[in-house]
Amino acid sequence: MQQTITIQNIDDIHRAAKDFLEIIGERRIIAFFGAMGVGKTTFTKAICEVLGTNDIVNSPTFSIVNEYDYADGNKIYHFDFYRLKNAEEAFDFGIDEYWNSNEFCLMEWSEKVEDILPDNCLKVCISENKNGTRNISFNIN
Repeated sequence: MQQTITIQNIDDIHRAAKDFLEIIGERRIIAFFGAMGVGKTTFTKAICEVLGTNDIVNSPTFSIVNEYDYADGNKIYHFDFYRLKNAEEAFDFGIDEYWNSNEFCLMEWSEKVEDILPDNCLKVCISENKNGTRNISFNIN
């Protein structure tokens, strides 16, 4: 079933992240798609904050993956695939081990690895509307 959450403005982002987490349930592998500047990192940061991390959340553009702690030692892995030349590079740093960890894997620039995403991956599109609001769209099967 198609789901869409609209973020009215930056002050509304934590409400949207909370709604998103409630809707997705136990899903942990999340691939974000969207144009540069649409808010992938900002929404990821809001998700991490709603989950309760005290770590500083920023884009892992140069490190490819950042790790954040939340709730009783659980982990959030935040990926930015922008710098990958091809999907095979993701296997070089052990992406499949992260995916099999049962921890949150929040991935930006997922277009770079779309061909290798696992079947249990939730694909999420973030788009900007003409009035500046953002839509978070995804299918829950």
